[in-house]
Amino acid sequence: MPGKNAQACSAYRSALEMEEKGKAFYEKAAGATKNPVGQKMFQMFAEDEGVHHERIQKIFDALSRGKEIVNQCAVLKLRHGDLHRMFRDLAREHAKTIKPETSDLEALEIGIDLELHSISFYEGLRRESRTGEERAFLTQMIEEEKSHHTLFSDMKLYLTDTSAWYIEKERHGMDGA
Repeated sequence: MPGKNAQACSAYRSALEMEEKGKAFYEKAAGATKNPVGQKMFQMFAEDEGVHHERIQKIFDALSRGKEIVNQCAVLKLRHGDLHRMFRDLAREHAKTIKPETSDLEALEIGIDLELHSISFYEGLRRESRTGEERAFLTQMIEEEKSHHTLFSDMKLYLTDTSAWYIEKERHGMDGA
């Protein structure tokens, strides 16, 4: 491992481990979650973490060979569309059948914490980044992790206070207000 990239290699090795753990947790949560919306979200996030891992692995491999970081965001795209729209559609579709389970809420809390940790980690790497391509890559990773965090928070609100979720997210006003 060339000396000039040793610190970056160490940071991206940590990122690989973080993405692996996130994917494993989301796969486990998808299998354990009782409601179909949660299952779908956890499955998609596990898939996203796999894409993140692939991106980071390519960067780590390049750094290990003494090369500079190339923009992996353009190479590996996430496979789904608008997650927020998907969640709203699934919530409407399953509104009558979704019941919060303690284990589902605990999984969401863990997911929220994982995403906050990821955001913080990638923000730290971005502050230390050496090139515009690296900053662009890390900015994209931060935005994707923030999207996951927002969806977990939305799902938690939906499960714990569905009427508040509808008011906030669907922009439904209250009659007579």
